[in-house]
Amino acid sequence: SEAKPPKEETPKGISPIKAKKTPSPADAERRKLRPGSGGEKPPEEPPFTYQLKAVPLKFVKEMKDIVLKEAESVGSSAIFEVLISPSTAITSWMKDGSNIRESPKHRFVADGKDRKLHIIDVQLSDAGEYTCVLRLGNKEKTSTAKLIVEGNP
Repeated sequence: SEAKPPKEETPKGISPIKAKKTPSPADAERRKLRPGSGGEKPPEEPPFTYQLKAVPLKFVKEMKDIVLKEAESVGSSAIFEVLISPSTAITSWMKDGSNIRESPKHRFVADGKDRKLHIIDVQLSDAGEYTCVLRLGNKEKTSTAKLIVEGNP
């Protein structure tokens, strides 16, 4: 009966660990089935885009209407601001459905998740509907607000 204790010392903990590693071929099979290698996606799409789907594309803070009185506003600037997520998304700006190009009149500011459209030297003609378009991969979101320039009574 005294011979038993040395046998107990052989570390039994080793074999279950080895057993746990055996499913690795199955894991490799599962990896192959992930999007990117499957035939469903168009081949021109970079394979890494599917990983971004974990982050929902959204406006954390939507645009707000800006109301200016013509007498006070002419020559001043209006700023539309949105907060977006994730910060890797691309924003572009539109007025009344047409793309705005950056110019001395329209300045785009992108600071992390904070995106702004500066309208410099506001005129009556700048009034209209402004839209921020948010893009990430093949997803798109928009936020729209109005710039209202009220004429003098």
